[in-house]
Amino acid sequence: MNQVAVVTDSTAALPQSILDEFNIRVIPLSVIWGEETFADGVDITPSEFYTRLAKSDTLPSTSQPSAALFKDCFNELLDQGKDVIAILISSGISGTVNSALQAQQEIGSNRISVVDSKTAALATALVVLAAARAAAAGGSLQEVTDTALQAQEQTDVVFAVDTLEFLHRGGRIGGAKRMLGSMLNIKPILEIQDGVIEVADQVRTQKRALEHMISLIQEKAGEDQPLRIAVFHANVPETAQSLLDDTKKALSPEEIFLAELSPVIGTHVGPGTLAIACMHGM
Repeated sequence: MNQVAVVTDSTAALPQSILDEFNIRVIPLSVIWGEETFADGVDITPSEFYTRLAKSDTLPSTSQPSAALFKDCFNELLDQGKDVIAILISSGISGTVNSALQAQQEIGSNRISVVDSKTAALATALVVLAAARAAAAGGSLQEVTDTALQAQEQTDVVFAVDTLEFLHRGGRIGGAKRMLGSMLNIKPILEIQDGVIEVADQVRTQKRALEHMISLIQEKAGEDQPLRIAVFHANVPETAQSLLDDTKKALSPEEIFLAELSPVIGTHVGPGTLAIACMHGM
């Protein structure tokens, strides 16, 4: 049994095998579609989400977990004698961290650590996995937290969306950045810097965008070893597999994952999104 229990949110989209191996608890965000509310990855799967999105006249919205959900989870783990670390989607993108901090404050325990991953999706998952491995090795709450913060600093993500309209409608980018994607068929390559979405570069074709994403990740990783890579996508599995193969060939990572974006993230980036996350030097 681990001394430190690891908690994350559903947007990290870690494979079930890893969740089971390290007993990682997942707090779901919500997808709100008209009068219906779905727990992310629980009540609606990625395939169900994209099938419905293609036929829907209305777009869904999303909601962060309540402080009560975190409070119940934290108390349950504390009652089991565990210390708790929660590693969550960037506070610059979601209010999830604030909900966890509220729960921590209400409980009033120094056995809870809340870490803002300052990133999202499988980039957050890489940080969570580093912390889970430190916990499994017997690390204290402080040691596991230090590992998570180091991993946060050494994790980068770049992604290309099919359209910036979803990010704009969800308030994750401004109108000027949305216009960038509609000008002259430009394909913006985006990144998360200091917890918020920024434009990293711009190219003219999807093929060039995917090639340039690999180059950007190579540049960010530098000479650091080992490399752990996550390739993730929104309903484009064949292109994602090709991107994974090319990334693996170019970077020779020690570990590589392929996964689909959760419905909550899909709500904000839209179908066709492709991304590469890299944790380097850990």
